[in-house]
Amino acid sequence: MIDAPASVWFTTHPNWGWLVVLYFFLGGFAGGCYVLAAAIDLFGRERDRPIARAAYFTVLPCLALSAIALILDLSRPDRFWHLLVEIHTWRPLFQWWTPINFAAWMMLAFGTIALLSALAAASEAGWLRSRRLLALRPPGVGGTVICVSGALLGLYIASYEGLLLAFTSRPVWSETPLIGPVLVLTAVAMAAAYLVLFGRWRAWDAPGIIALQRIDAQALAVGLLALAALVVSLGASARALLEWRNLLLIALVVVLGVAALVLHWRESRFGGAATAAALVLASGFLLRALIVFMPHGIER
Repeated sequence: MIDAPASVWFTTHPNWGWLVVLYFFLGGFAGGCYVLAAAIDLFGRERDRPIARAAYFTVLPCLALSAIALILDLSRPDRFWHLLVEIHTWRPLFQWWTPINFAAWMMLAFGTIALLSALAAASEAGWLRSRRLLALRPPGVGGTVICVSGALLGLYIASYEGLLLAFTSRPVWSETPLIGPVLVLTAVAMAAAYLVLFGRWRAWDAPGIIALQRIDAQALAVGLLALAALVVSLGASARALLEWRNLLLIALVVVLGVAALVLHWRESRFGGAATAAALVLASGFLLRALIVFMPHGIER
């Protein structure tokens, strides 16, 4: 039997770059924003609804940019529609057992709901005048169904990258089930941080801003703990972290995350809250870079 390098036993890495990191970041961010917007609509105060509307207006552009980043990263970007259409019959392609095909349809469904929610929010804000669109806002039955459906799809979109990576045969990605939970927790933390920044910029005094700061801190803290558990769960494959780029990224993720927690817990002034939120966003972006680049260090 001929000995072969370790990388032979696994598929070669896909040479993903920063476009994929951007896809992970924007997709998760969009999912987190919708989850928080739906939670505010369903359980928040009337005074907090402008925060929910701001989140709805953010989801669709981020989702569109995420899809563009993914398409541009394809070796043949002009064939992205092959994910949804059977090229010989020109019929919709449904392969629910294939994670990529299933996710493509889920993203299309999420984009549709995000569009309806944004239009309904615009109508509520007075930018559009349509009773039918207003009916798509809670507490109406139609609005509640849309909110719940969108929140579930948002959770799926935020965790999808982790679920997909767990199906690969690449080291690190395929050896832990915790990538998905880490991505969801940090997506919620990033969305909360963004809404805190936006609310402070607009000088909103809604009670929801304070609640979002608590959600931001709690989701970030649990996310950092989940990241530590992820590293422990890797076992011998954790040696991939010993590559200098991975060590740098994980150090930045942890330092920025811990600094944000300290500011959340010790600082109640505006400057502290804004800085903490910015650190959360930076930490979430670098975490996705770490997840994308981490397996590369195992190939020696």
